[in-house]
Amino acid sequence: MSTKNIMIVGVGGQGTLLASRILGNAVIRRGYDVKVSEVHGMSQRGGSVVTYVKFGDAVHSPIIDKGEADIILAFECLEAYRALPWLKKGGKMIVNDQMINPMPVITGAADYPADILCKLGAVVDLTAVDALALAREAGNAKAVNVVLIGVMAKNTEIPYEEWVETIKTTVPAKFLEANLKAFDLGYRL
Repeated sequence: MSTKNIMIVGVGGQGTLLASRILGNAVIRRGYDVKVSEVHGMSQRGGSVVTYVKFGDAVHSPIIDKGEADIILAFECLEAYRALPWLKKGGKMIVNDQMINPMPVITGAADYPADILCKLGAVVDLTAVDALALAREAGNAKAVNVVLIGVMAKNTEIPYEEWVETIKTTVPAKFLEANLKAFDLGYRL
């Protein structure tokens, strides 16, 4: 298999790292070589968090360069917009439609860009999801990450049951029920 490049972007506290672990564990179960790299930018204060997940028969570097991401999984609109240069031509972007104001917007130094989803939809294959509403329906607003993994999983060769088994072995037991429901809601969207 040729190498697949998935970029996961969000802000601190949204669960991007758990999402990358679920994805990485799922493709390891399929026997692929996997490399993961995490980039934290003031994540404790709501700053950008980027995770690269590369998998295939043989992966030599975890870094995804601009124009190489097959899929960008974005947990927030502005982070999706910032990640656009990394999406390859013909790639897919899955975006939580949530908007979280970065510090310059909070302090009044900048405005949150308008119509991000419209702008993205005009140039890429975009799936926009109200993942926060689905996570709440699942019983845990913090399960946005697993809702988005569910949406993405539908577009992979990995069967539903394997994703469920991976979630069972990756997510802590006390959060498992809500995360399984969140995955199912995203997958069936």
